Amino acid sequence: MVFATVFAPFHKKAFIITRGRSALAALLTTISVLIVVIAPLAFLSVQIFQEATQLYLSLLNNGGATDFSRGVGDTMQSLTKFSPVPIEFSVDVNQYLKLGLSWLLQHLGPLFANVAKAMVGVFIFLVALYYLFKDGHKLKEVVVALSPLQDIHDETIFNKLALAINSVLKGSLAVGLVQGILTAVGFAIFGVPNAALWGSVAAIAALIPGIGTALVLLPAILYLYFSGETFFSAGLLLWGVTAVGLVDNFLGPKLVERGTQLHPFLILLSILGGIGFFGPLGFLLGPLVLSLLFALLEIYFAIKKEHEGR
Repeated sequence: MVFATVFAPFHKKAFIITRGRSALAALLTTISVLIVVIAPLAFLSVQIFQEATQLYLSLLNNGGATDFSRGVGDTMQSLTKFSPVPIEFSVDVNQYLKLGLSWLLQHLGPLFANVAKAMVGVFIFLVALYYLFKDGHKLKEVVVALSPLQDIHDETIFNKLALAINSVLKGSLAVGLVQGILTAVGFAIFGVPNAALWGSVAAIAALIPGIGTALVLLPAILYLYFSGETFFSAGLLLWGVTAVGLVDNFLGPKLVERGTQLHPFLILLSILGGIGFFGPLGFLLGPLVLSLLFALLEIYFAIKKEHEGR
């Protein structure tokens, strides 16, 4: 449903190009989703899983220390020297890395352990998406007919959900994804290990208001600097300011459609809550549930105001 809503404009163009042949238009749109979304996400997920596994095994086999985690710890210790008051840095970077990687492997591991099941799931998803493109309008009519709400309220829910899906996916999540990819590219160029893994972390961090990808970029820049890689450190800083930082200012306003806008902090909370409840799919389902809540609240207050005016 989410992907059917996001790719609805493309399906409309395909419908026009195919001269009203709904089956062919739905097939072309579904293939486009497979090529543009599913295939890159599958490749990225495999890369992240491999890097997370390697890093986790490295933490276990090297007594809980890797070059990166050791560098982060040394960097934080070095920063305390610039403080006017004595500060003792005692955060166990390795322990936090272990906890985070353990959670990631716990959720992604079963998916890759049963490749056949995952492929069947993707196939079912694509078939369902095809029929949503082809007969989605008929399904909508059935849902409206069965709903106990008035038709006008049903339309309000559908419209609000569509606006929210487009705003969230084409806005905050799309910008975060682009920033995460650019962060991973920068890490790969300037020699930061496990670039894909930290790029995925940066994509989540991009949703944090006022901090964003700096939460991941700044420690990496300092790590390179205190490791003696001054040139790479300066290069990553320049990359972060230009390629990553400017995305939010120039790409964001173009991607976000006018309509229902959710606060970035609420989006972040809905994603974290969604991942905790639904697993990896919560990255999409969390904001969708939040959007549905706001749509229902709007209908509730509209009905309440209508009754009070009588």
